[in-house]
Amino acid sequence: MKNIILDKIDKSEALRYLGYRNTKIDDTLLAMIDECEEEVRKLASPRYIYKVFDFSETSEGITFSNTNLTLKGNSIKNHLANCEKAVAMAVTIGEGIDRNIRILSHTNLAKSVVFDAFSSAAIEQVCNKVEDIIREEFKEYKMTFRFGIGYGDLPLSHQKDFVKVLDATKKIGITVGNSHMMIPTKSVTAIIGLSKEEIKKANRNCADCNLMGNCNILKSGNHCY
Repeated sequence: MKNIILDKIDKSEALRYLGYRNTKIDDTLLAMIDECEEEVRKLASPRYIYKVFDFSETSEGITFSNTNLTLKGNSIKNHLANCEKAVAMAVTIGEGIDRNIRILSHTNLAKSVVFDAFSSAAIEQVCNKVEDIIREEFKEYKMTFRFGIGYGDLPLSHQKDFVKVLDATKKIGITVGNSHMMIPTKSVTAIIGLSKEEIKKANRNCADCNLMGNCNILKSGNHCY
């Protein structure tokens, strides 16, 4: 496993999470932005794990070979159409981030919101770096985009079994609660398809996202894709 270091966090991405778009930012907020970026970089502990599976399509969805895990739904079948293999990945930036968000929510609510946005931008960057590592290892394949558990009609209830298949609790410290949410909260699980053939660019849209109706990026008039 390669070490992932966050030298800097994309401020424009964090501002998108905050809902800013072509808006002048005052000096007080600028100072808080710089402060939060530095604190997230110091507290983040990027860890990841991924495994590559052969898979078979069933009437319900797709099943990873040599596991009992079947990912249900048409969305995941469409995502992996014409793919030879599937990469299951889990990524986190650690409990220290969650702890600081909890502290700030009681001591400095405005800063907690900014810190949370930088944390979201940070986990996205780490996921991109992991994707680059996978791409480097499987140069002979074309890759699909990351398809998250809970996206489209893929049930969020698969989260616990997905984490178990990756042994992500033992390997990188991710657990799954009764509501299917991961702890640490700044964690991501996803599936990437590997194909020897050129992959047709998928039509991603907000209607398929489980954050539809509660997305600050969309409210600001932007998209995450």
